[in-house]
Amino acid sequence: MINWYKKVVFENYANFNGRARRSEYWYFVLMNLIIGIIAMVIDKLLGLNFGINTIYNLVVFLPGLAVAVRRLHDIGKSGWLLLLFYVVMIASTIVMIFSGILGIVGGASLSSFGIGLIVPLLGILAFSIWLLVLFCTEGNHGENKYGADPKAIE
Repeated sequence: MINWYKKVVFENYANFNGRARRSEYWYFVLMNLIIGIIAMVIDKLLGLNFGINTIYNLVVFLPGLAVAVRRLHDIGKSGWLLLLFYVVMIASTIVMIFSGILGIVGGASLSSFGIGLIVPLLGILAFSIWLLVLFCTEGNHGENKYGADPKAIE
């Protein structure tokens, strides 16, 4: 597990080319979660609001994005799907903010206020579930347009 984490963070820090096996992606996610929890606990013990956890998340954002793109490549999907996911999240957040502002200022009914919040959340949830299924899907056997099969190489 630690070797997969080191491979993602140190060997492929910003490598968006090629393919990543499920084990590479999920061991990175697991180690990232464990280290993040430890960093949060240390921050809380030290009374830091902006501390170790924030710095850690900034450091691993790019390798996390890169391994996610390579994971999508392994199943023959474009890494641009992640950009689409972030666009959906940002757009949904903007819709929720404006529906909240209009609901408060404009005196909108409770039902229209709720729809402005629930519909974007459902969109984010649906897209998240779809990405989770993609990240759990077994990679293409043999070479695809993104490179050689990482299982065959190892």
